[in-house]
Order: sequence, then C-alpha cells, then structure tokens
Amino acid sequence: MSGTPLSFEVVREIAGAWPEVEEGTTYRAPCLRFRGKLLTCLAVHSSAEPHSLVVAVGFDQRAQLAASNPDVYYWTEHYEKYPYVLVRMSRIRRDSLRALLEQARSFVAHEAANKGARGS
Repeated sequence: MSGTPLSFEVVREIAGAWPEVEEGTTYRAPCLRFRGKLLTCLAVHSSAEPHSLVVAVGFDQRAQLAASNPDVYYWTEHYEKYPYVLVRMSRIRRDSLRALLEQARSFVAHEAANKGARGS
C-alpha cells in the first residue's frame, strides 16, 4: 500500500459517529465501544506490532481474514483466546477498514444479543 498509513483518527471518523458508539480508553489506549462492548482499540500489548489496531471479530472471521490477507491481518499468542484480530494500520485501505469496522459492529451487537438471550 502506498501513501500515509491510517491512524486512529480515521477509525474515529469512520465509527465514532455511529449511533451507540462511545469513545474511551482501555489500558490507556484510545478505544471505541459499541453498546458498552469493545469494538476497537490501539494494540498496546508487547506482542502486537507497532501501529496495530485491535478489532472485535469472531474466531472464524479472524481466521478467514488472516488467511486471505496475512500482510494486513494477524494475531499473536496473547490474542489467541480472544475474539479479536490485529490490523496493520500501515497496510489497510480506508474502505477495507470501514468494512471491517462495520463487521465488528455487527459481531459485537450479535454477541450482546446472544448474551442477553442466554441471561434471560
């Protein structure tokens, strides 16, 4: 990919204005939450590459993303048991980031709905 790498400012521009999305921090890093659940944040764990983004996705989707484009999507052992994919911000296009964040919002909403149904 050529050009300037995307930043968390772009993430804010894309998802920050969506209904029910709130900005906050997690582990002192900026994050966005949807209905109170983590949608995305900057990766701060030492196992993540610099300038990576953590995005909530299902385990199957994570595997598909990493298999289809390992230059952009990956995860480390630390994230193995969590439903997140790491994204190299220097290698993702804005339209792909938008699509991924929309998928993440759907995933988080679905997980919250299922948790609510199980808790009833």
